Amino acid sequence: MNALCSNTRMNRSSTILSKSPAEIASSEQIGLPHAPTFSPLYQQIKALITQSLEAGEWKPGAPIPSEVELAARYKVSQGTVRKAISVLAAENLLVRRQGKGTFVATHSEARAQFRFLRLLSEEGASTAYASHLLECRRLRAPAEIARPLELKPNEPVILIKRTLQFGELVAVFDEIWLPGNLFRGLTPERLAAYHGPLYGLFETEFGTRMIRASEKIRALAADAVVAAALRVAPGHPLLNVERVSYTYGDKPVEVRRGWYVTDTFYYQNDLS
Repeated sequence: MNALCSNTRMNRSSTILSKSPAEIASSEQIGLPHAPTFSPLYQQIKALITQSLEAGEWKPGAPIPSEVELAARYKVSQGTVRKAISVLAAENLLVRRQGKGTFVATHSEARAQFRFLRLLSEEGASTAYASHLLECRRLRAPAEIARPLELKPNEPVILIKRTLQFGELVAVFDEIWLPGNLFRGLTPERLAAYHGPLYGLFETEFGTRMIRASEKIRALAADAVVAAALRVAPGHPLLNVERVSYTYGDKPVEVRRGWYVTDTFYYQNDLS
């Protein structure tokens, strides 16, 4: 009996995928066995592709199978696959390249650097910057950090402090908190040796990709510590951005507190 139950579980996904689209639509949801309501077929295919991305079947920057191959794999029409891929591209999980195919999005690409850094010059342009590491150490998570990271108080975390310099102007002071177990092996030496965007390092060396972020923004005056890091006078007006970043499965993997000098910059957020 146990062996029979085990085989039934192992063959569950293959049995579902062998059904026709009509059978799927009229019975259970692909990859969503506990969904209480009907899900369109393209959403089911989107969920399956996302599962493969999360499992690392296709690495960041690598091509995924063609629409024809995916349609054959999931036993659905090419149009259904195309619609699923379009949604994933709109969510910045995939990137379409004309004449080349569809690729897994990566934070290592130059154009991805400013997806989560929304500071623009007064002319509206993204500006190259230099990152300067101030601190990187392991410690026990204070309660206000453990809570948004869904950790227990005093679990290990990594604290990174850095500044971002745009030309001669130090415009950003970041305080970044990461789960210690997830980023085991992250050291000041490793950070200093890496010359790309920080999210690119997390993705390539720790297998953690930032998918989305939630932010709270407010204006405040610089305290003495922040003022010294940003080379402004205490009390200087700043923009404070508190961010929680999430990876696949909506798992929180970063808490970031940023202080921005906006004398010659502004923070842009696109809403849709």
